[in-house]
Amino acid sequence: MVKELLCVKNLSAYLCGRETMTKIVDGIDLKISRGETVGLVGETGAGKTVTALSILGILQPLGRGKRLWKIEGEVLFKGRDLMKLPEEELRGIRGTDIAFIPQNPIPSLHPTDIIGYQTGEAVEEHKEVEKQRVINLVVDHLGKVEISDAKKRYHHFRNQFSGGEGQRILIAMALIRNPSLLIADEPTSSLDVTVQRQVLQLLRAMKERFDLSMLLITHDLGVIAEMSDYVYVMYAGKIIEFGDVVTIFKKSVHPFTRGLLASVPRIDTSKDFFKFEGIPGESPNPLYPISGCNFHPRCRYAEAICSREEPKLMEVERGHSVACLRIDALCRLN
Repeated sequence: MVKELLCVKNLSAYLCGRETMTKIVDGIDLKISRGETVGLVGETGAGKTVTALSILGILQPLGRGKRLWKIEGEVLFKGRDLMKLPEEELRGIRGTDIAFIPQNPIPSLHPTDIIGYQTGEAVEEHKEVEKQRVINLVVDHLGKVEISDAKKRYHHFRNQFSGGEGQRILIAMALIRNPSLLIADEPTSSLDVTVQRQVLQLLRAMKERFDLSMLLITHDLGVIAEMSDYVYVMYAGKIIEFGDVVTIFKKSVHPFTRGLLASVPRIDTSKDFFKFEGIPGESPNPLYPISGCNFHPRCRYAEAICSREEPKLMEVERGHSVACLRIDALCRLN
């Protein structure tokens, strides 16, 4: 059995206007092995969601004009390149072998369809099953994600559920076809702290119960620390650091990763670069490309070369890669 479930190679996504082509995701590589939870972390606007939608092949034209998404690279899932599959065959994989949980649970649900129908839609779409069996399957999965009185609430609409319940419904919708890979996009971002904890516990339980691999997209370092085996750090459309979760939290090298960690209060270190502070400046606008390293205008360690040369992702130790021109100097600070 091939251990590697998903292998993304040199993936780029361009938003094409009438006269412009803006690169949102810039040549990223990403791997997920069977049974792993891989975290993708970065600021809002870094390109995390576009990466997920590119993998799924569901980026759509925007508006009524000629603004289209152009996707390049390879997305190998179980050894097959999803980028080369016809749309009908790709649809057979989406919602079955690969499931997706979008951001914002309640707005993601249809306002005029009952929850039971929406939850079971993937079954009816991909497989001929008699109606009563679909209803029983939906009720069973709503019960598994701890929706109380699932048989009765099968007939309710989205406005009759809380945000936490909406997230549970999306999890049930994602798992009803027993997928191999679950992509969860900011699964706790719109929930209060208590409900966040419940959703994370549920995701962990469902991962073990259904033998899932997971791509977890978030800007919340606490979620990454608790759930992930490996972590990709994304900035301005690029992967700028990769490692296992312990390495990222204990031996991070890239100034952006250190800045993210320093923006969260910590009591487990006294090193200067981990003192509680924010990252100066703002995320770059993809409409206005930055020469050299994208992070250099905000970087406290930047030198003249950083504005001229673009860093490549380099391995600093086995299983730990960083895209920074000042790797040697920063490694000495650890």
